[in-house]
Amino acid sequence: MESIRIGGRLVGRGEPCFIIAEAGVNHNGDLILAKKLVDAAKETGVDCIKFQTYSTDKLVTRTSPKPEYQKRGAPVKESQYQMLKKLELSHEDQAKLKKYAEAKKILFLSTPYDVDSINFLVGLEVQALKISSADITNLPLLTHAAATGLPIILSTGMSTLGEVEEAVKTISDSGNSKLILLHCNFNYPADVGDVNLRAMTTLQQAFQLPVGYSDHTPGHEVCLAAVALGAVVIEKHFTLDRNLPGPDHKASIEPSEMKELVSKIRKVEKALGSPIKRPSGAEIANRTISRRSITAAIDIPAGETITLEMLCTKRPGTGLEPKYMTNLVGRKARYRIRKDEFLDWGKVE
Repeated sequence: MESIRIGGRLVGRGEPCFIIAEAGVNHNGDLILAKKLVDAAKETGVDCIKFQTYSTDKLVTRTSPKPEYQKRGAPVKESQYQMLKKLELSHEDQAKLKKYAEAKKILFLSTPYDVDSINFLVGLEVQALKISSADITNLPLLTHAAATGLPIILSTGMSTLGEVEEAVKTISDSGNSKLILLHCNFNYPADVGDVNLRAMTTLQQAFQLPVGYSDHTPGHEVCLAAVALGAVVIEKHFTLDRNLPGPDHKASIEPSEMKELVSKIRKVEKALGSPIKRPSGAEIANRTISRRSITAAIDIPAGETITLEMLCTKRPGTGLEPKYMTNLVGRKARYRIRKDEFLDWGKVE
């Protein structure tokens, strides 16, 4: 399971978790607000800020209904088409946005929703393509994305293992092996009880690919659990203000929360350490003080045969380890051993 290079970062097992601030459409169709999201994301310490690239006319019909989460906080009579049209950024604005992100030294990515959007992003020289859970069964789109040769980050919300398998095969058959799967529950916000993080392990075992997690739950806990389970990517929806109008703001976290999440992820990674069970440097220093040595429980006269009742164990651990206690029983003291004196092999015969 090799690491995959995205921009200047290797993504995979043994590498720092790749953290994506999913701005999505939280710019509300406003380039100025989009640039503020870039500024804020940079300050939080994430690796990447991601937007969405689509043509409303190619994405939904004019009568397409909204999911329940999109209805909250939106005009009742507004269709999904009308909503998405308002949130659509022009190609010109996206080109400016990518250039702005580069100047701020933060990686720009976007999710394309049609072939022309893929071609546009390739022309922008993006470093990877993120494919939404909604398009995991859109095999023609996956084929086109794979043919670009760019790394693909594929969310797997709403899908069965069989559907993921078909998507993985489609990308692999197109000659692209640079694929990262993201476990996901496609609801906004997602209920913690529906997340099923153990499915990450299933994806890892089934496909031998790097696996991450795209989160829609409130708070940080599920993201941190995913990192502990081996997520190589964490994607979290990001907004400047949850009270802004729009479909995704309520299920997003604000800059101070994202900064805290990044800090906690780095701490979890540090705590995960190595699979080798061994004492740390600090533990070695404490080991001698905290462990015990075989000690005389009473004064033992010279020539006395040692019994178990004559022995005990006390700190520090500078003498014989307690595991040798039975080896001392039946031996004779070479000379007087005083109470609380540590025993060693030179004191017995």
